[in-house]
Amino acid sequence: MPTLILTNFNIVCATLGGFITLFGLVSFLLKERLFLSEPLISMLAGIIVSPHAANFVRPLDYAHGSTEDLGYITLYFSRLVLGVQLVLAGVQLPKKYVTRQWKSLSLLLGPGMCAMWISSSLLVWAMVPNLSFLHSLAIGACVTPTDPVLSNSIVKGKFADKYIGKELQKIIIAESGANDGLGYPFLLLPLYIMKYTGENGSGQSGGTAKAMGYWFGETWGYTILLSIVYGAAVGWLAKDLLRWAYKKEYVDRESFLVFAITLALFIVGTCGMIGSDDVLACFVAGNAFTVDDFYRLETEDDSLQSTIDMLLNVSIFMWYGAVCPWASFAHSNVIPIYRLIPLGVLILLFRRIPEIFAMHLHIKQIEQTRQALFVGYFGPIGVSAIFYLYISLEFLREITVDGEIREDAMRLEEVMTVVIWFLAMCSIIVHGLSVPVGKLGQTIPRTLSKITSTNVEERPAFQLRDQIQRERRTAVPNGQLVRNQNRVDGPQRPVWRIGGSIIPPGTPKPSSPPDEEVGGETSRSSELVEDAGLNLANSSTFGSTCPDSNLAGNPGREAAKGSNQSRMGTALE
Repeated sequence: MPTLILTNFNIVCATLGGFITLFGLVSFLLKERLFLSEPLISMLAGIIVSPHAANFVRPLDYAHGSTEDLGYITLYFSRLVLGVQLVLAGVQLPKKYVTRQWKSLSLLLGPGMCAMWISSSLLVWAMVPNLSFLHSLAIGACVTPTDPVLSNSIVKGKFADKYIGKELQKIIIAESGANDGLGYPFLLLPLYIMKYTGENGSGQSGGTAKAMGYWFGETWGYTILLSIVYGAAVGWLAKDLLRWAYKKEYVDRESFLVFAITLALFIVGTCGMIGSDDVLACFVAGNAFTVDDFYRLETEDDSLQSTIDMLLNVSIFMWYGAVCPWASFAHSNVIPIYRLIPLGVLILLFRRIPEIFAMHLHIKQIEQTRQALFVGYFGPIGVSAIFYLYISLEFLREITVDGEIREDAMRLEEVMTVVIWFLAMCSIIVHGLSVPVGKLGQTIPRTLSKITSTNVEERPAFQLRDQIQRERRTAVPNGQLVRNQNRVDGPQRPVWRIGGSIIPPGTPKPSSPPDEEVGGETSRSSELVEDAGLNLANSSTFGSTCPDSNLAGNPGREAAKGSNQSRMGTALE
Protein backbone atom coordinates (compact mmCIF):
# COMPACT_ATOMS: atom_id res chain seq x y z
CA MET A 1 0.00 0.00 0.00
CA PRO A 2 1.47 3.43 -0.90
CA THR A 3 2.71 5.42 2.08
CA LEU A 4 4.41 8.74 2.57
CA ILE A 5 8.17 8.45 2.99
CA LEU A 6 9.01 11.58 4.96
CA THR A 7 12.77 11.26 5.12
CA ASN A 8 14.96 14.30 5.69
CA PHE A 9 16.39 14.03 2.18
CA ASN A 10 12.96 14.07 0.54
CA ILE A 11 11.77 16.98 2.66
CA VAL A 12 14.89 19.07 2.00
CA CYS A 13 14.74 18.47 -1.77
CA ALA A 14 11.05 19.33 -1.90
CA THR A 15 11.46 22.45 0.25
CA LEU A 16 14.52 23.81 -1.52
CA GLY A 17 13.22 23.01 -5.00
CA GLY A 18 9.77 24.37 -4.26
CA PHE A 19 11.11 27.66 -2.93
CA ILE A 20 13.53 28.22 -5.82
CA THR A 21 10.76 27.42 -8.31
CA LEU A 22 8.27 29.82 -6.73
CA PHE A 23 10.92 32.48 -6.28
CA GLY A 24 11.92 32.14 -9.94
CA LEU A 25 8.36 32.93 -11.04
CA VAL A 26 8.50 36.38 -9.42
CA SER A 27 12.25 36.92 -9.24
CA PHE A 28 12.29 39.82 -11.72
CA LEU A 29 9.46 41.54 -9.88
CA LEU A 30 11.13 41.17 -6.48
CA LYS A 31 14.70 41.99 -7.51
CA GLU A 32 14.36 44.48 -10.38
CA ARG A 33 11.08 46.20 -9.55
CA LEU A 34 10.94 46.07 -5.73
CA PHE A 35 14.76 45.96 -5.38
CA LEU A 36 14.64 43.28 -2.66
CA SER A 37 17.90 41.40 -2.28
CA GLU A 38 18.16 37.69 -2.98
CA PRO A 39 19.89 36.88 0.37
CA LEU A 40 17.14 38.63 2.37
CA ILE A 41 14.34 36.72 0.62
CA SER A 42 16.20 33.41 1.00
CA MET A 43 16.90 34.02 4.68
CA LEU A 44 13.22 34.77 5.36
CA ALA A 45 12.29 31.56 3.55
CA GLY A 46 14.79 29.67 5.71
CA ILE A 47 13.17 31.06 8.86
CA ILE A 48 9.72 29.97 7.67
CA VAL A 49 10.77 26.35 7.01
CA SER A 50 13.05 26.12 10.09
CA PRO A 51 12.22 24.52 13.46
CA HIS A 52 11.27 28.02 14.66
CA ALA A 53 8.20 28.00 12.36
CA ALA A 54 6.99 25.26 9.98
CA ASN A 55 9.66 22.73 11.06
CA PHE A 56 10.16 21.33 7.56
CA VAL A 57 13.94 21.67 7.72
CA ARG A 58 15.55 20.34 10.92
CA PRO A 59 19.30 21.08 10.76
CA LEU A 60 20.11 19.52 14.12
CA ASP A 61 18.73 16.17 12.96
CA TYR A 62 21.13 16.18 10.00
CA ALA A 63 24.01 16.56 12.49
CA HIS A 64 22.70 13.66 14.65
CA GLY A 65 21.85 16.06 17.46
CA SER A 66 25.40 17.43 17.81
CA THR A 67 25.81 21.20 17.77
CA GLU A 68 29.51 20.73 17.05
CA ASP A 69 28.79 18.70 13.92
CA LEU A 70 26.19 21.27 12.90
CA GLY A 71 28.90 23.91 13.15
CA TYR A 72 31.18 21.88 10.87
CA ILE A 73 28.39 21.55 8.28
CA THR A 74 27.86 25.32 8.33
CA LEU A 75 31.62 25.97 8.11
CA TYR A 76 32.17 23.73 5.08
CA PHE A 77 29.05 24.99 3.33
CA SER A 78 30.29 28.58 3.83
CA ARG A 79 33.76 27.63 2.53
CA LEU A 80 32.24 26.17 -0.62
CA VAL A 81 30.12 29.25 -1.35
CA LEU A 82 32.98 31.66 -0.63
CA GLY A 83 35.39 29.71 -2.82
CA VAL A 84 33.08 29.74 -5.84
CA GLN A 85 32.08 33.36 -5.24
CA LEU A 86 35.66 34.61 -4.99
CA VAL A 87 36.88 32.83 -8.12
CA LEU A 88 33.97 34.38 -10.01
CA ALA A 89 34.77 37.77 -8.45
CA GLY A 90 38.33 37.51 -9.78
CA VAL A 91 37.04 36.46 -13.20
CA GLN A 92 34.66 39.47 -13.38
CA LEU A 93 37.48 42.00 -13.01
CA PRO A 94 39.34 43.28 -16.10
CA LYS A 95 42.81 41.99 -16.81
CA LYS A 96 45.52 43.01 -14.34
CA TYR A 97 42.98 45.06 -12.39
CA VAL A 98 44.53 44.34 -8.99
CA THR A 99 48.02 45.34 -10.13
CA ARG A 100 46.79 48.45 -11.95
CA GLN A 101 44.69 49.61 -8.98
CA TRP A 102 47.14 48.61 -6.27
CA LYS A 103 47.19 52.08 -4.67
CA SER A 104 43.43 52.18 -4.05
CA LEU A 105 43.32 48.56 -2.91
CA SER A 106 46.30 48.95 -0.60
CA LEU A 107 44.51 51.80 1.19
CA LEU A 108 41.31 49.79 1.55
CA LEU A 109 43.06 46.57 2.60
CA GLY A 110 45.73 48.15 4.80
CA PRO A 111 44.65 51.20 6.84
CA GLY A 112 41.01 50.59 5.94
CA MET A 113 40.83 47.06 7.36
CA CYS A 114 42.89 47.98 10.43
CA ALA A 115 40.59 50.90 11.22
CA MET A 116 37.50 48.74 10.71
CA TRP A 117 38.95 46.09 13.01
CA ILE A 118 39.75 48.55 15.80
CA SER A 119 36.45 50.46 15.57
CA SER A 120 34.38 47.24 15.57
CA SER A 121 36.34 45.87 18.52
CA LEU A 122 35.90 49.07 20.52
CA LEU A 123 32.14 49.03 19.96
CA VAL A 124 31.89 45.38 21.01
CA TRP A 125 34.04 46.03 24.07
CA ALA A 126 31.84 48.97 25.08
CA MET A 127 28.49 47.21 24.62
CA VAL A 128 29.14 43.64 25.81
CA PRO A 129 29.43 43.51 29.61
CA ASN A 130 32.35 41.79 31.33
CA LEU A 131 34.33 41.30 28.13
CA SER A 132 38.05 41.90 27.87
CA PHE A 133 39.48 43.98 25.04
CA LEU A 134 41.49 41.00 23.78
CA HIS A 135 38.28 39.01 23.35
CA SER A 136 36.58 41.94 21.64
CA LEU A 137 39.46 42.03 19.12
CA ALA A 138 38.63 38.46 18.11
CA ILE A 139 34.94 39.35 17.62
CA GLY A 140 35.81 42.52 15.70
CA ALA A 141 38.08 40.54 13.37
CA CYS A 142 35.19 38.27 12.31
CA VAL A 143 33.04 41.21 11.16
CA THR A 144 35.87 43.21 9.56
CA PRO A 145 35.82 41.65 6.05
CA THR A 146 33.06 42.80 3.72
CA ASP A 147 30.99 39.96 2.36
CA PRO A 148 31.38 39.24 -1.38
CA VAL A 149 28.02 37.47 -1.63
CA LEU A 150 26.02 40.41 -0.26
CA SER A 151 28.22 42.89 -2.15
CA ASN A 152 27.34 41.16 -5.42
CA SER A 153 23.64 41.71 -4.74
CA ILE A 154 24.36 45.45 -4.49
CA VAL A 155 26.66 45.93 -7.50
CA LYS A 156 24.59 43.83 -9.91
CA GLY A 157 21.17 44.37 -11.40
CA LYS A 158 19.02 47.26 -12.56
CA PHE A 159 19.74 49.48 -9.56
CA ALA A 160 23.50 49.10 -9.88
CA ASP A 161 23.47 49.74 -13.64
CA LYS A 162 21.51 52.95 -13.13
CA TYR A 163 23.07 54.45 -10.00
CA ILE A 164 26.53 52.90 -9.48
CA GLY A 165 29.39 53.67 -11.86
CA LYS A 166 31.36 50.84 -13.42
CA GLU A 167 34.62 51.83 -11.73
CA LEU A 168 32.88 51.94 -8.36
CA GLN A 169 31.42 48.49 -8.94
CA LYS A 170 34.85 47.09 -9.77
CA ILE A 171 36.57 48.50 -6.69
CA ILE A 172 33.81 47.14 -4.43
CA ILE A 173 34.14 43.66 -5.97
CA ALA A 174 37.94 43.73 -5.70
CA GLU A 175 37.94 44.89 -2.08
CA SER A 176 35.30 42.40 -0.92
CA GLY A 177 37.16 39.59 -2.66
CA ALA A 178 40.58 40.40 -1.26
CA ASN A 179 39.72 41.31 2.32
CA ASP A 180 37.88 38.03 2.92
CA GLY A 181 41.09 36.04 2.74
CA LEU A 182 43.02 38.67 4.69
CA GLY A 183 40.85 38.26 7.78
CA TYR A 184 43.07 35.47 9.20
CA PRO A 185 45.85 37.72 10.61
CA PHE A 186 43.32 39.94 12.41
CA LEU A 187 41.52 36.94 13.89
CA LEU A 188 44.47 34.72 14.86
CA LEU A 189 46.49 37.45 16.59
CA PRO A 190 44.12 37.80 19.61
CA LEU A 191 43.36 34.07 19.60
CA TYR A 192 47.04 33.07 19.79
CA ILE A 193 47.70 35.64 22.54
CA MET A 194 44.66 34.43 24.50
CA LYS A 195 45.69 30.80 24.09
CA TYR A 196 49.22 31.23 25.40
CA THR A 197 48.70 34.06 27.91
CA GLY A 198 45.06 33.80 29.04
CA GLU A 199 44.42 32.35 32.48
CA ASN A 200 48.19 32.71 33.00
CA GLY A 201 48.81 30.32 30.13
CA SER A 202 46.97 27.50 31.86
CA GLY A 203 47.28 24.30 29.84
CA GLN A 204 49.69 25.92 27.35
CA SER A 205 53.38 26.75 27.44
CA GLY A 206 55.48 29.31 25.65
CA GLY A 207 53.78 32.59 26.53
CA THR A 208 53.67 35.66 24.30
CA ALA A 209 56.82 34.78 22.37
CA LYS A 210 55.33 31.52 21.16
CA ALA A 211 52.05 33.26 20.27
CA MET A 212 53.86 35.86 18.13
CA GLY A 213 56.03 33.18 16.54
CA TYR A 214 52.94 31.26 15.45
CA TRP A 215 51.30 34.47 14.22
CA PHE A 216 54.24 35.55 12.06
CA GLY A 217 55.37 32.12 10.92
CA GLU A 218 52.21 30.07 10.55
CA THR A 219 49.63 32.78 9.87
CA TRP A 220 51.59 35.12 7.57
CA GLY A 221 54.03 32.61 6.12
CA TYR A 222 52.06 29.43 5.71
CA THR A 223 48.45 30.66 5.60
CA ILE A 224 48.70 33.95 3.69
CA LEU A 225 51.84 33.86 1.54
CA LEU A 226 51.50 30.20 0.58
CA SER A 227 47.88 30.71 -0.45
CA ILE A 228 48.85 33.67 -2.66
CA VAL A 229 51.61 31.69 -4.40
CA TYR A 230 49.47 28.58 -4.72
CA GLY A 231 46.45 30.46 -6.07
CA ALA A 232 48.54 32.38 -8.62
CA ALA A 233 50.27 29.20 -9.81
CA VAL A 234 47.05 27.19 -10.16
CA GLY A 235 45.21 30.05 -11.86
CA TRP A 236 48.04 30.69 -14.34
CA LEU A 237 48.42 26.99 -15.16
CA ALA A 238 44.66 26.60 -15.61
CA LYS A 239 44.64 29.60 -17.98
CA ASP A 240 47.37 28.16 -20.19
CA LEU A 241 45.83 24.67 -20.25
CA LEU A 242 42.38 25.98 -21.13
CA ARG A 243 43.72 28.24 -23.88
CA TRP A 244 45.71 25.34 -25.38
CA ALA A 245 42.66 23.06 -25.33
CA TYR A 246 40.51 25.82 -26.82
CA LYS A 247 42.90 26.37 -29.74
CA LYS A 248 43.12 22.64 -30.38
CA GLU A 249 39.31 22.41 -30.15
CA TYR A 250 39.51 19.72 -27.47
CA VAL A 251 37.07 21.40 -25.04
CA ASP A 252 33.33 21.70 -25.64
CA ARG A 253 31.27 24.77 -24.78
CA GLU A 254 29.67 23.38 -21.61
CA SER A 255 33.00 22.37 -20.07
CA PHE A 256 34.48 25.72 -21.08
CA LEU A 257 31.75 27.68 -19.30
CA VAL A 258 31.92 25.66 -16.09
CA PHE A 259 35.73 25.67 -15.92
CA ALA A 260 35.98 28.54 -13.39
CA ILE A 261 33.59 26.83 -10.98
CA THR A 262 35.43 23.52 -11.13
CA LEU A 263 38.66 25.43 -10.57
CA ALA A 264 37.15 26.89 -7.39
CA LEU A 265 36.19 23.44 -6.13
CA PHE A 266 39.71 22.15 -6.80
CA ILE A 267 41.36 25.01 -4.90
CA VAL A 268 38.98 24.74 -1.92
CA GLY A 269 39.72 21.03 -1.64
CA THR A 270 43.50 21.16 -2.07
CA CYS A 271 43.98 24.20 0.17
CA GLY A 272 41.87 22.49 2.79
CA MET A 273 44.17 19.47 2.62
CA ILE A 274 47.34 21.48 3.22
CA GLY A 275 45.67 23.78 5.77
CA SER A 276 46.25 27.06 3.92
CA ASP A 277 43.91 29.99 3.23
CA ASP A 278 41.58 28.63 0.54
CA VAL A 279 39.49 31.82 0.48
CA LEU A 280 42.39 34.07 -0.50
CA ALA A 281 43.79 31.44 -2.88
CA CYS A 282 40.48 31.35 -4.78
CA PHE A 283 40.46 35.12 -5.33
CA VAL A 284 44.10 35.17 -6.45
CA ALA A 285 43.48 32.22 -8.77
CA GLY A 286 40.49 33.99 -10.32
CA ASN A 287 42.63 37.04 -11.12
CA ALA A 288 45.51 34.96 -12.50
CA PHE A 289 43.09 32.88 -14.55
CA THR A 290 41.83 35.97 -16.44
CA VAL A 291 45.07 37.94 -16.54
CA ASP A 292 44.78 38.07 -20.34
CA ASP A 293 40.99 38.70 -20.33
CA PHE A 294 40.48 35.69 -22.63
CA TYR A 295 38.07 33.75 -20.43
CA ARG A 296 36.16 36.80 -19.20
CA LEU A 297 35.43 38.06 -22.70
CA GLU A 298 34.49 34.60 -23.98
CA THR A 299 31.95 34.03 -21.19
CA GLU A 300 30.70 37.60 -20.83
CA ASP A 301 27.33 36.92 -22.48
CA ASP A 302 26.70 33.51 -20.91
CA SER A 303 24.65 33.03 -17.76
CA LEU A 304 25.74 29.57 -16.58
CA GLN A 305 28.14 30.90 -13.94
CA SER A 306 25.63 33.38 -12.54
CA THR A 307 22.97 30.64 -12.48
CA ILE A 308 25.10 28.30 -10.38
CA ASP A 309 26.13 31.24 -8.22
CA MET A 310 22.44 32.04 -7.63
CA LEU A 311 21.65 28.46 -6.62
CA LEU A 312 24.49 28.45 -4.08
CA ASN A 313 23.53 31.86 -2.67
CA VAL A 314 19.88 30.95 -2.23
CA SER A 315 20.82 27.67 -0.55
CA ILE A 316 23.34 29.16 1.88
CA PHE A 317 21.04 31.94 3.10
CA MET A 318 18.13 29.54 3.51
CA TRP A 319 20.48 27.42 5.61
CA TYR A 320 21.50 30.45 7.67
CA GLY A 321 17.87 31.32 8.30
CA ALA A 322 17.27 27.78 9.55
CA VAL A 323 20.38 27.33 11.75
CA CYS A 324 20.63 30.83 13.23
CA PRO A 325 20.20 30.78 17.04
CA TRP A 326 17.29 33.23 17.05
CA ALA A 327 16.17 32.36 20.57
CA SER A 328 19.59 33.21 22.06
CA PHE A 329 19.25 36.84 20.95
CA ALA A 330 16.41 37.51 23.38
CA HIS A 331 17.47 35.08 26.13
CA SER A 332 21.23 35.30 26.38
CA ASN A 333 23.40 35.34 29.49
CA VAL A 334 26.25 37.18 27.79
CA ILE A 335 24.50 40.31 26.49
CA PRO A 336 20.92 41.55 27.03
CA ILE A 337 18.75 42.43 24.06
CA TYR A 338 18.67 46.13 24.98
CA ARG A 339 22.44 46.20 24.44
CA LEU A 340 22.48 43.86 21.45
CA ILE A 341 20.21 46.00 19.25
CA PRO A 342 22.17 49.26 19.80
CA LEU A 343 25.38 47.31 19.13
CA GLY A 344 24.02 46.28 15.71
CA VAL A 345 23.09 49.87 14.88
CA LEU A 346 26.47 51.24 15.98
CA ILE A 347 28.39 48.62 14.02
CA LEU A 348 26.49 49.44 10.83
CA LEU A 349 27.08 53.17 11.29
CA PHE A 350 30.65 53.38 12.62
CA ARG A 351 32.39 50.18 11.56
CA ARG A 352 33.16 51.41 8.04
CA ILE A 353 31.65 54.79 7.11
CA PRO A 354 34.14 57.06 8.98
CA GLU A 355 37.16 55.18 7.61
CA ILE A 356 36.04 55.31 3.98
CA PHE A 357 35.01 58.94 4.30
CA ALA A 358 38.44 59.85 5.70
CA MET A 359 40.31 58.10 2.86
CA HIS A 360 38.02 58.73 -0.12
CA LEU A 361 39.98 61.74 -1.45
CA HIS A 362 42.98 59.43 -1.97
CA ILE A 363 40.96 56.74 -3.79
CA LYS A 364 40.26 57.83 -7.35
CA GLN A 365 37.20 55.59 -7.72
CA ILE A 366 35.57 57.25 -4.66
CA GLU A 367 36.06 60.96 -5.29
CA GLN A 368 32.60 62.30 -4.43
CA THR A 369 31.18 62.54 -0.93
CA ARG A 370 28.03 60.59 -1.78
CA GLN A 371 30.15 57.81 -3.28
CA ALA A 372 32.16 57.63 -0.05
CA LEU A 373 28.96 57.37 1.98
CA PHE A 374 27.63 54.66 -0.33
CA VAL A 375 30.81 52.55 -0.23
CA GLY A 376 31.09 53.06 3.52
CA TYR A 377 27.51 52.07 4.19
CA PHE A 378 27.35 49.09 1.83
CA GLY A 379 30.10 47.04 3.43
CA PRO A 380 27.87 44.12 4.46
CA ILE A 381 28.49 41.40 7.03
CA GLY A 382 27.43 37.94 5.92
CA VAL A 383 28.94 34.65 4.80
CA SER A 384 32.53 35.63 5.59
CA ALA A 385 31.60 36.56 9.18
CA ILE A 386 29.90 33.18 9.75
CA PHE A 387 32.91 31.46 8.17
CA TYR A 388 35.35 33.16 10.56
CA LEU A 389 33.01 32.51 13.49
CA TYR A 390 33.25 28.75 13.03
CA ILE A 391 37.00 28.97 12.36
CA SER A 392 37.24 30.67 15.77
CA LEU A 393 35.06 28.08 17.49
CA GLU A 394 37.20 25.29 16.06
CA PHE A 395 40.32 27.05 17.39
CA LEU A 396 38.81 27.68 20.85
CA ARG A 397 37.87 24.01 21.33
CA GLU A 398 41.57 23.17 21.18
CA ILE A 399 42.34 25.37 24.22
CA THR A 400 41.88 22.76 26.93
CA VAL A 401 42.94 22.06 30.49
CA ASP A 402 42.81 18.42 31.60
CA GLY A 403 40.70 17.51 28.57
CA GLU A 404 38.11 20.25 29.16
CA ILE A 405 37.73 23.55 27.30
CA ARG A 406 39.30 26.33 29.30
CA GLU A 407 36.88 28.70 31.01
CA ASP A 408 37.87 31.87 29.10
CA ALA A 409 37.66 30.01 25.78
CA MET A 410 34.19 28.73 26.67
CA ARG A 411 33.07 32.25 27.60
CA LEU A 412 34.42 33.72 24.36
CA GLU A 413 32.76 30.94 22.34
CA GLU A 414 29.35 31.82 23.78
CA VAL A 415 29.79 35.57 23.23
CA MET A 416 31.03 35.16 19.67
CA THR A 417 28.14 32.90 18.69
CA VAL A 418 25.48 35.36 19.86
CA VAL A 419 27.10 38.61 18.75
CA ILE A 420 28.39 37.56 15.31
CA TRP A 421 25.18 35.78 14.32
CA PHE A 422 23.17 38.83 15.37
CA LEU A 423 25.40 41.27 13.47
CA ALA A 424 25.25 39.11 10.34
CA MET A 425 21.45 38.91 10.45
CA CYS A 426 21.23 42.67 11.06
CA SER A 427 23.38 43.36 8.02
CA ILE A 428 21.38 41.00 5.79
CA ILE A 429 18.10 42.64 6.80
CA VAL A 430 19.23 46.28 6.82
CA HIS A 431 21.29 46.16 3.62
CA GLY A 432 18.62 44.05 1.92
CA LEU A 433 15.95 46.67 2.68
CA SER A 434 18.04 49.80 2.17
CA VAL A 435 17.52 50.11 -1.58
CA PRO A 436 13.71 49.53 -1.60
CA VAL A 437 13.24 51.86 1.37
CA GLY A 438 15.36 54.51 -0.35
CA LYS A 439 13.36 54.16 -3.56
CA LEU A 440 10.13 54.36 -1.57
CA GLY A 441 11.36 57.55 0.08
CA GLN A 442 11.83 59.07 -3.38
CA THR A 443 8.49 57.83 -4.73
CA ILE A 444 6.20 59.02 -1.91
CA PRO A 445 7.01 62.77 -2.18
CA ARG A 446 6.64 62.65 -5.97
CA THR A 447 3.29 60.89 -5.69
CA LEU A 448 2.01 63.36 -3.10
CA SER A 449 3.11 66.30 -5.22
CA LYS A 450 1.25 64.90 -8.24
CA ILE A 451 -1.90 64.39 -6.17
CA THR A 452 -1.84 67.89 -4.67
CA SER A 453 -1.05 69.70 -7.94
CA THR A 454 -4.48 69.12 -9.49
CA ASN A 455 -4.77 72.67 -10.82
CA VAL A 456 -1.79 72.27 -13.09
CA GLU A 457 -2.75 70.90 -16.49
CA GLU A 458 -0.32 68.21 -17.53
CA ARG A 459 0.56 68.17 -21.22
CA PRO A 460 2.13 65.15 -22.90
CA ALA A 461 5.87 65.19 -23.39
CA PHE A 462 5.47 64.84 -27.18
CA GLN A 463 2.65 64.59 -29.68
CA LEU A 464 2.36 62.90 -33.01
CA ARG A 465 1.29 64.94 -36.00
CA ASP A 466 -2.09 63.16 -36.23
CA GLN A 467 -2.79 63.94 -32.59
CA ILE A 468 -2.03 67.63 -33.16
CA GLN A 469 -4.31 67.76 -36.14
CA ARG A 470 -7.11 66.12 -34.17
CA GLU A 471 -6.70 68.69 -31.40
CA ARG A 472 -6.83 71.55 -33.90
CA ARG A 473 -10.03 70.30 -35.54
CA THR A 474 -13.28 69.33 -33.88
CA ALA A 475 -16.17 67.39 -35.39
CA VAL A 476 -19.68 68.81 -35.55
CA PRO A 477 -22.86 66.72 -35.84
CA ASN A 478 -23.33 67.25 -39.60
CA GLY A 479 -19.85 65.94 -40.33
CA GLN A 480 -18.29 69.31 -41.14
CA LEU A 481 -14.90 70.21 -39.67
CA VAL A 482 -14.30 73.47 -37.85
CA ARG A 483 -10.80 74.83 -37.48
CA ASN A 484 -9.62 75.45 -33.93
CA GLN A 485 -10.14 79.10 -33.13
CA ASN A 486 -6.91 79.24 -31.17
CA ARG A 487 -4.84 78.27 -34.18
CA VAL A 488 -2.68 81.01 -35.66
CA ASP A 489 -2.52 80.81 -39.45
CA GLY A 490 0.96 80.81 -40.86
CA PRO A 491 2.42 80.61 -44.35
CA GLN A 492 1.15 77.69 -46.34
CA ARG A 493 3.55 74.83 -46.93
CA PRO A 494 3.83 72.44 -49.88
CA VAL A 495 1.76 69.28 -49.47
CA TRP A 496 3.00 65.92 -50.80
CA ARG A 497 0.83 63.02 -51.83
CA ILE A 498 2.02 59.70 -53.26
CA GLY A 499 1.04 59.49 -56.90
CA GLY A 500 0.14 63.19 -56.99
CA SER A 501 1.98 66.44 -57.54
CA ILE A 502 3.27 69.43 -55.65
CA ILE A 503 0.89 72.32 -55.20
CA PRO A 504 3.11 75.35 -54.63
CA PRO A 505 2.10 77.98 -52.08
CA GLY A 506 -0.02 80.75 -53.54
CA THR A 507 -1.52 78.61 -56.33
CA PRO A 508 -5.04 79.85 -57.28
CA LYS A 509 -7.71 77.66 -55.79
CA PRO A 510 -10.62 76.33 -57.80
CA SER A 511 -13.79 78.24 -57.36
CA SER A 512 -16.05 76.75 -54.74
CA PRO A 513 -19.35 77.82 -53.23
CA PRO A 514 -19.10 79.78 -50.01
CA ASP A 515 -19.05 77.72 -46.87
CA GLU A 516 -21.46 78.02 -44.04
CA GLU A 517 -20.39 80.18 -41.19
CA VAL A 518 -20.00 78.50 -37.81
CA GLY A 519 -19.15 80.63 -34.77
CA GLY A 520 -18.23 83.64 -36.90
CA GLU A 521 -15.71 81.74 -39.13
CA THR A 522 -15.96 79.74 -42.30
CA SER A 523 -16.21 76.05 -41.64
CA ARG A 524 -14.11 75.19 -44.68
CA SER A 525 -10.48 76.18 -44.55
CA SER A 526 -8.05 76.61 -47.34
CA GLU A 527 -6.38 73.39 -46.22
CA LEU A 528 -9.48 71.37 -46.94
CA VAL A 529 -9.74 72.98 -50.41
CA GLU A 530 -6.15 71.93 -51.04
CA ASP A 531 -6.88 68.42 -49.84
CA ALA A 532 -9.92 68.23 -52.13
CA GLY A 533 -7.89 69.44 -55.09
CA LEU A 534 -5.17 66.92 -54.35
CA ASN A 535 -7.62 64.08 -54.09
CA LEU A 536 -9.04 65.06 -57.46
CA ALA A 537 -5.52 65.30 -58.87
CA ASN A 538 -4.66 61.87 -57.53
CA SER A 539 -7.80 60.37 -58.96
CA SER A 540 -6.96 62.04 -62.31
CA THR A 541 -3.50 60.52 -62.25
CA PHE A 542 -4.90 57.14 -61.35
CA GLY A 543 -7.51 57.44 -64.07
CA SER A 544 -4.92 58.32 -66.67
CA THR A 545 -3.14 55.07 -66.05
CA CYS A 546 -6.28 53.09 -66.75
CA PRO A 547 -7.28 52.03 -70.30
CA ASP A 548 -9.87 54.21 -71.99
CA SER A 549 -11.95 51.13 -72.46
CA ASN A 550 -12.69 51.19 -68.76
CA LEU A 551 -14.36 54.56 -69.19
CA ALA A 552 -16.24 53.73 -72.34
CA GLY A 553 -19.96 53.59 -71.97
CA ASN A 554 -19.74 55.53 -68.73
CA PRO A 555 -20.45 59.22 -69.40
CA GLY A 556 -20.10 60.08 -65.72
CA ARG A 557 -16.55 58.82 -65.61
CA GLU A 558 -15.65 60.56 -68.86
CA ALA A 559 -17.02 63.86 -67.55
CA ALA A 560 -15.12 63.43 -64.28
CA LYS A 561 -11.93 62.69 -66.17
CA GLY A 562 -12.32 65.82 -68.29
CA SER A 563 -13.12 67.92 -65.25
CA ASN A 564 -10.10 66.58 -63.35
CA GLN A 565 -7.74 67.25 -66.23
CA SER A 566 -9.02 70.82 -66.58
CA ARG A 567 -8.51 71.39 -62.84
CA MET A 568 -4.97 70.03 -62.96
CA GLY A 569 -4.19 72.24 -65.92
CA THR A 570 -5.42 75.28 -64.02
CA ALA A 571 -3.38 74.30 -60.95
CA LEU A 572 -0.15 73.77 -62.85
CA GLU A 573 -0.29 77.04 -64.83
